[in-house]
Amino acid sequence: MASSENPKLAFLGLGVMGAPMAGHLAKGGADVKVYNRTGSKADAWVKDHGGESAATPREAAEGADVVLACVGNDNDLFSLCTGPDGAFAGMKEGSLFVDHTTVSARVTRDLAARAKEAGIGYVDAPVSGGQAGAENGQLSVMCGGTPEDYARAESVAAPYSKICRRLGDVGAGQLAKMSNQIAIAGLVQGLSEAIAFAERAGLDGEALVEVISQGAAGSWQMVNRHKTMLADEFDHGFAVDWMRKDLAICLDAARELDASLPVTALVDQFYSDVQAMDGGRWDTSSLVKRLRR
Repeated sequence: MASSENPKLAFLGLGVMGAPMAGHLAKGGADVKVYNRTGSKADAWVKDHGGESAATPREAAEGADVVLACVGNDNDLFSLCTGPDGAFAGMKEGSLFVDHTTVSARVTRDLAARAKEAGIGYVDAPVSGGQAGAENGQLSVMCGGTPEDYARAESVAAPYSKICRRLGDVGAGQLAKMSNQIAIAGLVQGLSEAIAFAERAGLDGEALVEVISQGAAGSWQMVNRHKTMLADEFDHGFAVDWMRKDLAICLDAARELDASLPVTALVDQFYSDVQAMDGGRWDTSSLVKRLRR
């Protein structure tokens, strides 16, 4: 068995986030077995990073001390974990499952309960920072789980984390990620309106942002997205389709909690407008484009 200092790992899901995250683990010297629904991606990852690939989640998880996942949505995660070929079927008692996917609190609670029945620890650990954050090892990781399980997850995730924090028991990580997406939605809409207003007023957008980014209006979105927004380019970062998936999770949770999210609901509809403009794969800063019509 691998030591606690160098656990045997499995990473499930090698998309734009998962592939570089798993790569950081391999670069750090970890023993990593990978799985991806499209097997050719797993084979290509192994060619670049070493380790080995598996044909099923169960095969990848067998013998692993910690299994990490980063996939698309609730259904993807549920099918990855459950069933005869699912990860849980291959995991040993005392191992840990760390979910980096942004999913609903409902599926998180369901899977955590199934893991507990099998003697498996569970930490929901969604991330923020986008593809660039994954590639540069600068992700913010929001976690829910027992203190003991969190300590193990924090140690494993260190190679791709800028900050990693436990927010509470299982489910708290997903609730924190919802808060993150709620904040982003309002920020991007505000930035979009400011840029569109400045353009209508005949101001130099670059000069404007240089000034206001140094004051109270400054934000990560302003610093990192204003150039492409001004250039009407939206192929940089998190896609509108995925943002709408996340905002649907936020709005569902708000209904359960009797929480009011009027701005989030409005921005979600604005993203629907962007999808209607065939912008589902544009990045989230494309909200400005609907204001230029």
